Amino acid sequence: MAPILLNCMGNDHNDYIKQLVQVKNPYLDTMEEDILYHFNLGTKTHNLPEMFGDIKFVCVGGSANRMKAFAQFIHQELKLSGNPEEISDICEGTDRYCMYKVGPVLSISHGMGVPSISIMLHELIKLLHHAQCHDVVLFRLGTSGGVGLAPGTVVVTEKAVDYSFRPQFEQVVLGKVITRSTELDEGVAHELLQCSSELQNIPTVIGNTMCTHDFYEGQGRLDGALCSFSHEEKLEYLRKAYDAGVRNIEMESTVFAAMCRVCGLKAAVVCVALLNRFDGDQITSPHDVLVEYQQRPQALVSHFIKKRLGLVV
Repeated sequence: MAPILLNCMGNDHNDYIKQLVQVKNPYLDTMEEDILYHFNLGTKTHNLPEMFGDIKFVCVGGSANRMKAFAQFIHQELKLSGNPEEISDICEGTDRYCMYKVGPVLSISHGMGVPSISIMLHELIKLLHHAQCHDVVLFRLGTSGGVGLAPGTVVVTEKAVDYSFRPQFEQVVLGKVITRSTELDEGVAHELLQCSSELQNIPTVIGNTMCTHDFYEGQGRLDGALCSFSHEEKLEYLRKAYDAGVRNIEMESTVFAAMCRVCGLKAAVVCVALLNRFDGDQITSPHDVLVEYQQRPQALVSHFIKKRLGLVV
């Protein structure tokens, strides 16, 4: 299915071409109704264009509480009317994900790991498509383990890579492996880096992000219930990752990057490093320090959004 463009260009050079959100499934056009089961939404039960048609920014993160807090934070940052404490969860009819709409911003939780975020992304992209959204930017906000970075450093992902440091995501479809590219939008990444230079106390780098299948063995941790490798082997693997440009490790970036790329969505992964994995495996920083670290990606993306909306110079 080719990209769907609305040609709004005239004689005025300020006109532009709107990029509608694409889906890559011809069968959707034959369905009388599309039920977004895990969101408790549907094309017949809800007026999706009316509810979501003005969305320009979608921010997703693992924790439901964190994404509610982000929704309340962005509500204050955009100086919207109403009480941010009273924003409601659009997905309250299900316990799978939470979703909050704050002006042109959608804040959604995605759970932990590739399977959970993959399900959410399928329904999110269909939602944006059914709502006739255009010119949307997606962000994954999260935490990660740093590779050669000081705790508190924010990593804006250049490429999401797999366990062998390849910029690709492998999806098994009908018993066959389909490989998709995981390169992210370079322009958005550099815009975020510029935003970081305009803020205080948000050290930020652009680097590759390694996505793993789990938190323990897959990330070379020595403190899980199982461990089949030595401390020296762990450090050797981390050194190889660092030499391949990897600056942090998490569990969702490859499928996020791949699905956004296939559907023509500009996207960025913005994660803070809670520790330097060369120094250890357990997260030992005090709670208040960790809370401040976790707010850094939110503050950075908030600044990006406000600049795009013309609220800051």
